[in-house]
Amino acid sequence: MTGKTAPPAKKTAPAAAKKKVAPVPKDEAAPKEEPALKEEAAPAPASEQALAPEHPPEQPPAPTAEPAPVPTEAGAEATPAPAEGSPAPPAEPPAPQPKAEKPKEEPPSCPLSLAVEEVRENSFTLTWKTPEQTGRAGLDGYVVEICKDGSSEWKAVNKEPFLSTRYTIPNLSSGDKIHVRVTAVSASGASVPATLEQPVLIREILQLPKIRMPRHLRETYIRRVGDAVNIMIPFQGKPQPEVSWTKGEQPLDTNRINIRTTARDTIFYIRQAQRGDSGKYELSVRINGAEDKATLDIQVVEPPGPPQNLKLVDVWGFNVALEWTPPADNGNAEIKGYRVQKSDKKSGKWFTVLERCTRTSCTISDLIIGNTYSFRVFSENICGLSDSAAVASGVAHIEKTKSTYQPEKIPQRDMMEPPKFTQPLTDRTTTRGYSTHLFCSVRGFPQPKIIWLKNQMEIREDPKYIALIEQGVCSLEIRKPGPFDGGVYTCKAVNPLGEASVDCRLDVKGGL
Repeated sequence: MTGKTAPPAKKTAPAAAKKKVAPVPKDEAAPKEEPALKEEAAPAPASEQALAPEHPPEQPPAPTAEPAPVPTEAGAEATPAPAEGSPAPPAEPPAPQPKAEKPKEEPPSCPLSLAVEEVRENSFTLTWKTPEQTGRAGLDGYVVEICKDGSSEWKAVNKEPFLSTRYTIPNLSSGDKIHVRVTAVSASGASVPATLEQPVLIREILQLPKIRMPRHLRETYIRRVGDAVNIMIPFQGKPQPEVSWTKGEQPLDTNRINIRTTARDTIFYIRQAQRGDSGKYELSVRINGAEDKATLDIQVVEPPGPPQNLKLVDVWGFNVALEWTPPADNGNAEIKGYRVQKSDKKSGKWFTVLERCTRTSCTISDLIIGNTYSFRVFSENICGLSDSAAVASGVAHIEKTKSTYQPEKIPQRDMMEPPKFTQPLTDRTTTRGYSTHLFCSVRGFPQPKIIWLKNQMEIREDPKYIALIEQGVCSLEIRKPGPFDGGVYTCKAVNPLGEASVDCRLDVKGGL
């Protein structure tokens, strides 16, 4: 297409060159170039296409001569426009800025716990654990290498790194001794290889080594100083495994510890244990690189020393305060508490006040007046109490406190009160011939005198009326009232401080 559209381009080339020389602003030049581009993209007529040669004629080069000078303003520089068809000059790229160097990532750490899981006649299986540090990118995998005993040439077993932590090395010759190492690989490099300490003898293991640690030996085995330590630990494995004991990765002192090993068990024996025999002992049972380990933790203890700096801090009333500090020697065991005892001067016998006190201070109460007391404290650990006690240097004398009884002064209260009705009389309606009662309540001191009135007339000794007062409740019984017994009844209470009264109306209806 580019070759066929060449003829129209020839006609427009001079005009385009003239336009670019004219003083036209840069932002107006872009729209005027679009028609020229469209003309170039338009297809030529069919007749011209047929007559076009196989190879288009070369286009005349754009004039390279300097364009006519264009008048410009004073102080301004004229920028010549590029010729049509030639690419615009590229903008100058910015100067490259120096990049901060990224800190180089460290390679992964060494694989952990490399061990032989199984050995067969022509192969063996390895296991290990993931390294502690794998890096940001993570592991690409592991590479397993082997080297025959007596040679220094290491050969990679796997072509590509793999992520499993278990690998079986096949196609080995029975009877060979093979050294093995495993390397962790990541994008940042390879780790330090993990290597088996001993070469693996390629022969079939009928039974892998296994230690049958008794349950009571899985925790700390505690014995007292001077006791014998006699421990038997069974194991299994075929062919006969190799058994070894160490303490802190060092061989045992055969002058103090006797080891006897049979085909099925190993016996650990100390005739008289000392505190220096405490520690962790490692038992290893190995067959051709396959290994099982167990740890025996022995703690030899003895009674602790006595507490230190026992002081009688304070004595008040029937109480005494004591303080002390822990013993200098805890007997190679944790102090479980302290036993506090007291002794009075009269009897001279010691009595336990506190047992297994967990603090280094205490308060003793309920002491007897007039007695003089001494105090002592024992330390206690898993072996029992200390052989001796710490005795307080001073004594506590419980003196009788002098006190005089002074009766409490109760202020006298004026109980005098004028009469006051707390419950008034209420109007009532009754039926002729049926007895009725009138009630009210009054208080006052001294007790007021009660007077009953009917229609303002005092009711004196009349058998028809019965007046009573009990606990401040006043009552008037009207026996079988008639029509003339109706009216206004008044109860009046009188004492030296005054008087009070209440009224009510009584209506008597006629009966049948």
